[in-house]
Amino acid sequence: MSVTTAATTAHAAAETANGSTLSRRSHLAVRTLQIVLALFMAIPSAAPKLIGHSSAAESFDKIGFGDWFMYLTGGLELAGAIALVIPVLSGLSALALMGLMIGAFITQVTVFDGQYAITPVILFLLFGGIAWVRRDHTAELVALVRKRVQGTSE
Repeated sequence: MSVTTAATTAHAAAETANGSTLSRRSHLAVRTLQIVLALFMAIPSAAPKLIGHSSAAESFDKIGFGDWFMYLTGGLELAGAIALVIPVLSGLSALALMGLMIGAFITQVTVFDGQYAITPVILFLLFGGIAWVRRDHTAELVALVRKRVQGTSE
């Protein structure tokens, strides 16, 4: 057995022991997807809302909640985009962004007559895939929070 084969076998065994059966290529593909989606959520999605661009302002006026909701939505999108590329937060961020996409879908259907309703559906599915693949990160985060809470309650 060569050193490379042994290292690959050890890496695969470690992944299986951690509950992860994804190959290195799969992890890289998901990581790339996370980065692409984070850039999409930050630049063409959150930025216009946060700077109060006229196109975003008009859309949110039509929704009827006012500017505060536009800034809140932009802030949530930006926070989700940043957290999506932080390993321990990536799974939780994907779950939160799925929730945001549910709201976006409902808004698209009820306010904008479903004109772009497919976009939040596609993003929801992509975030769902990330949340599933990164569920070990979410479990790790929950364990860290529990440990911290238990440490402060003693």
